[in-house]
Parts: sequence; structure tokens; C-alpha cells
Amino acid sequence: MPNSPQFLILNPADDVMIALRELPKDALVNSIPLLDAIPSGHKAALRPVRQGAPVRRYGQVIGFATRDIAAGQHVHVHNLAIGEFEKDYRYSEDYAPTRFVETPDTFMGIVRPDGRVATRNYIGILTSVNCSATVARAIADRFRREIRPEALEPYPNVDGVVALTHGFGCAIDAAGEGLRIMQRTIAGYVRHPNFAGLLVIGLGCETNQISAMMKAQALEEGHNLQTFNIQDAGGTPKSIAKGVEIIQGMLAQANRVERTPVPVSHLKIGLQCGGSDSYSGITANPVLGAAMDILVRNGGTAILSETPEIYGAEHLLTCRAASPAIGRKLVDVIDWWKDLCERNHASLDNNPSAGNKAGGLTTVLEKSLGGVAKGGTTGMMEVYQYAEPVEARGLVFMNTPGYDPMSATGQVAGGANMICFTTGRGSAFGCAPAPSLKLATNTALWNRQQDDMDFNCGTVVDQGADIRQLGREFYDMMLRCASGEPSKSELYGYGQNEFVPWQPSVIT
Repeated sequence: MPNSPQFLILNPADDVMIALRELPKDALVNSIPLLDAIPSGHKAALRPVRQGAPVRRYGQVIGFATRDIAAGQHVHVHNLAIGEFEKDYRYSEDYAPTRFVETPDTFMGIVRPDGRVATRNYIGILTSVNCSATVARAIADRFRREIRPEALEPYPNVDGVVALTHGFGCAIDAAGEGLRIMQRTIAGYVRHPNFAGLLVIGLGCETNQISAMMKAQALEEGHNLQTFNIQDAGGTPKSIAKGVEIIQGMLAQANRVERTPVPVSHLKIGLQCGGSDSYSGITANPVLGAAMDILVRNGGTAILSETPEIYGAEHLLTCRAASPAIGRKLVDVIDWWKDLCERNHASLDNNPSAGNKAGGLTTVLEKSLGGVAKGGTTGMMEVYQYAEPVEARGLVFMNTPGYDPMSATGQVAGGANMICFTTGRGSAFGCAPAPSLKLATNTALWNRQQDDMDFNCGTVVDQGADIRQLGREFYDMMLRCASGEPSKSELYGYGQNEFVPWQPSVIT
């Protein structure tokens, strides 16, 4: 791509260039006089495009011209829209087995008695239904360091007591998929290695009965997993007192941990992008992808998700599938989303968001082509449904909505013990019990919101920084974070409000 302080052309087949700073009308760029002012990150036409013709970025179709576009014109929502076109899925044609390193890297992890490896050491309070959320939060508040620092002072190895509540659990089909997904999600958190102990609280009369959930998910109570209902406990004050007593009884054992060197194969990284902009697919997503290639070669797992945000770019993954059957699984979930949108008179192109569009992204196709770069270049080893346990190693895909908290919740339920989150507009996000690292796509965001960002990828366009080198630097940051170094979101207490299980069922 031509190196210019004013613009980027990402592929010789592209019809557009990307402005690297605000370009005024009548400026001469790439020997083309601009017919419009072009905001930073937005697109200008490199050549005339007739109405109905495809427009390419990354060498791929990002939409179709809704009117004639002249060279030098601003290309955005006023003259570009999504459209249907045939994709060549080339199932598994580009798959190549991963070449693993001879001596895998290590990080300082917490090894549980059953061999699972944690990156953090929390005690969690989960709820079966929204009605028990207030009690759960009240119990957790008794152990919040910023409110009662003395409560956890004797337990320095405990990262915190967190209440993860949600808005569902009742008025739902007791035999439907929605309840199964909710129970699978809660069970995934119960089994998560980053929890040393769990308390699950219900109201008592909800559809999502704790006893039924425990049976369906093969969970058994014990010292580190206890449950009760508010109605059985005698109401709110007694429930809070009972919960505090239970948590207090878990702390001493939870504190008896130490970190030891463990292989990187124990890392499962959930990949997210939120508040994306036009630079996401140029800087942060490729940098994160480069880090994931290193992770996978060391035996680790990268979980790509947000199905509506890879729509239009799925062919870049199906050709890398380890088998045609795995590739077809991905197309099947894309078709499921198309059908869902059609039945509900919606469109997959309700993405990008207003903020994405302000940052220069025009269609979901354009956003998706940049989004898949987070997954790097290795083979796609499996496709999972929401919150299913991720057992395959390497790059995998999990079917989730594009909404970041909901998507990340599914990844963590599947076993992700860290989240890596790229953003161009400035998302504030955490995901307890998994630490979350945020990568800024541009230096302006880094300078403005450095308190929330962990890594600046803007130097790719500002200074010509090498993507692979930045990927290595971010990979090293991941290992430090997995070893206990806090992320920015952890410093500010993010993570308890971002537990959002997906609920596709009808609520009655």
C-alpha cells in the first residue's frame, strides 16, 4: 500500500483510498482533485463507479454504489449500501496445519486442583433470575475493597468478590432454547477456572429453577459451589446475611493459591471489537491477529465471535477451515442469522452503529472485512454455538450476537480466560472474571482516553510501525496480564455490569 501522510490504498484492486487526516475539498490526493472534504478515516473514490457497481476495499466488495460516484468524491452512506452477491467459500482450500513452536512460552498461572488453569482468582455470586440481583449485589458490596477494604485485607491472593447479575430467568419457555442457553451460560461461569468459589442465588418461583439447572448441567454443590433461594432463606435481610456468611467461609481456601509457570496452551482468548472505526481493520485488528498467530503457534486458543460482524467476510474463514464440514458450520450460522432478521423484518446491515459510521465505516461488509483480521491467519479449527465449552485448540469461532457484552459473556462461558478488545471510538469495557485488554486503533484515541486503553496501535499509520512487531509486543503484554498484571479496566472496577447472557427466546 502506498505510504503517504494523507491517505492509504490498501489493495491495488480497491476503488477507494482512506484519508489519514481530514482532507479539504479541492486538495490534490494521489493526483486526484477531491470533490468533497474527506474526514479522517473516511473514503474517497479513486476512480468513477457507476450506480449499482461494486465498491472494493481490502480487495473485497464492501457494498454497491447507490448512485454514480465520481473520482475524488466522498464514499459513504449517501452513495454506498449493502447488497447481495455470490461468495466463493472454497471450503478448506487454504487450510494449512499450524506449525507449532518447539518450546512453547509460559505464563504465571493459577493451577486448580483438577488441573484447570486460571488467570485470576475471584469468588463469584451468580443469579438464576433478575429478581435476586439486588441481594447478590448487596452481598458483593460487603467485600468491595473501595467500600470495605478491611473485608479482604487478610486475603491478598483473592482478586475480589463479584456479583454477576442479569435481566432474565423467568417468563420464558421452560422447554425452549432460550432457557437452555441461559443455563449453559451460567454453568460455564460456574466451571470457569478464574472462580475459586461460587454462590448461586435465586428467588424461588422463577422458571430458571436452580435445582433443575444444576441437574441439566451436571453441577454438584460443595464447599466451593453453594446455592439458595431468597424465599427459602426468609427474605432479603436474612438472604444477605446468609450470603455474606457463605462467602466468608470460602475466602480462606480461595486465598491459598500461588502462581506457577504454565504453558501458553492454557490461554483461551476471546476476541472482541467495539466502537470500531475505519482504522480498526488497518491497525488494531491486524495487530491483534498477529498476536493470535503467535498464541496459536504456542498451543493457545483464539475465539473469534460476533457473527453479524463477520457477515460478508465469512468466505475468508471458510477457506481456512480445517475441514469442509467446519466451514459449512460457519455458513449455517450465517444463514440462521439471515433467517432471524428476515422473520423479524430486520437487516444485518443495521450494523455499523452510528459511532462506527462517524468513524468512517459504511456497511457491515466493510466492518466485517476488518473484523475477521482479529483472528490472524491460522486455520479455523471448530465452530461453536453460544456458551458451548471450547475444547479445540487454535483459532475457533463461536456464534454470538455482535453486541459486545453479550458476545464476550458467551466467550467467557465457553472458557475464555482473557478478552482482547479493539476499539476506535473508545469503548469502556471489562469482563469479570476474565481480564480485558483494550487496543486503540488510532493515536488520537490513545492520547484522549489513555486511562482506558492498554495498547496503542495508531503507530501503524502514524509512524509506519510494523504490524508483526506490534503483535509480538501485545502478545507479551497478554502474558504479563495473564500472569496477574492488572488491565486498565480492572483498575477501574469494570466487569460486573457486563455479564449479559444472550436471550433469543420470546419473553411472555
